[in-house]
Amino acid sequence: MSQYFEVGDLVLWNPANGVAGLFVRTSEAVAPLVELPTGIGPCVNDEYEIDLDLFVPFVEALTGRYLRANHPILVSMIEGFLATAIVMVQRAGRDVQALRARREPHWWELFADRGRVALPSGREELLELVAEHAVSMAR
Repeated sequence: MSQYFEVGDLVLWNPANGVAGLFVRTSEAVAPLVELPTGIGPCVNDEYEIDLDLFVPFVEALTGRYLRANHPILVSMIEGFLATAIVMVQRAGRDVQALRARREPHWWELFADRGRVALPSGREELLELVAEHAVSMAR
């Protein structure tokens, strides 16, 4: 069994039921980080309707939060969901502007951990994960 994430007649993703449910629950768990609605409608007949006017700003804000994060556990917890969501935004013909911005970290965004300096989350690493997810996401 599987469920569909759609915008009208356009299928963005068709994962197995368990994966779809986890994706939706994860979206609800990370939404408070950016204080925005997810844009994912309720499941009706194994279909989730995506409201792009809500989903894109949600993914955009979460991408910005990810790229500013300097806590490795937070980054790890967000990145799998985020890569999947970015693929869905791209399949809908939209863009995530936060992925275009390149910036140098401010001095206060750096932190030392046992002799090494950690930088905020990497745009390139996220883009690599997005590409990997795109290959694995059935439509």
